[in-house]
Amino acid sequence: MTRSVDHALRAAIQTLTAAGIEEAATDARHLLAHALGVGRDRLLLIGPDAMPLAAQARLDRALTRRIAREPVTRIIGHRSFWGRDFIVTPDVLDPRADTETVIATALDGPVPRRLLDLGTGSGAIAVTLLAECPAARATATDISPAALIVAEQNARNLGVADRLELVLSDWFSAITGPFDLILSNPPYIAAHEIPTLAPEVRLHDPAIALSPGGDGLEPYRIIARQAPLHLAKEGRVIVEIGWQQGADVSAIFRAAGWRDLRLIRDMEGRDRVICARDFADPAEMTRNYG
Repeated sequence: MTRSVDHALRAAIQTLTAAGIEEAATDARHLLAHALGVGRDRLLLIGPDAMPLAAQARLDRALTRRIAREPVTRIIGHRSFWGRDFIVTPDVLDPRADTETVIATALDGPVPRRLLDLGTGSGAIAVTLLAECPAARATATDISPAALIVAEQNARNLGVADRLELVLSDWFSAITGPFDLILSNPPYIAAHEIPTLAPEVRLHDPAIALSPGGDGLEPYRIIARQAPLHLAKEGRVIVEIGWQQGADVSAIFRAAGWRDLRLIRDMEGRDRVICARDFADPAEMTRNYG
């Protein structure tokens, strides 16, 4: 007897729950909608309909992957970020809701004419800000050519590719400014923390996008030291941080000569972003920290 879409959903939830998946109901809806090729908002409407055999086969394969702790976004190939869909591949970090705090902070200030996104990955930060700021132009960098291809695809899909320059660069090495806004969600996980990460992260996000090695803070030292050489007058630097890194990253920026720092919390009330302005003379900083 052919079962209904509703029945397939209930069975999928039970399967994921039995496997210990915490967000079993949410994940099951995502995977079922993907298998059917419909939006999640359609599932309620088509619930009584017969579940196509081909869609059931796709759902079964997706459930097997999820039980193996592959993230839903990796299975369906895209992630919602700031209300837009972004392609996600194994070559890029899966954009998290935490990073939307970077977007909110950027938009809570002067509209940038030119912005720089360091370590762009999927392009989520740069592409979102270009979509939100139609007069802006952006440069986005990454050391991964494969990541830049994904960022270009997302820029094209969201209609901002004509205002985005993608550059293969190790931080600022191939960059010239000035920029009104410099942003980054850098790799910041300390090397000793990697084994403790959830399998969805540890096994599926690119290692180079998770950790720079050591104490996880080296990208902030580079950005704090070099950003003033690429920043326009009265420009801002906005970086995402780990929720326990607020004091350490603030100290790094202060030691590099930054005088105006804001520590911003995410929707869960955790330290998530540092916004820096007003730095010492770049020539003096180069002599002290170069």
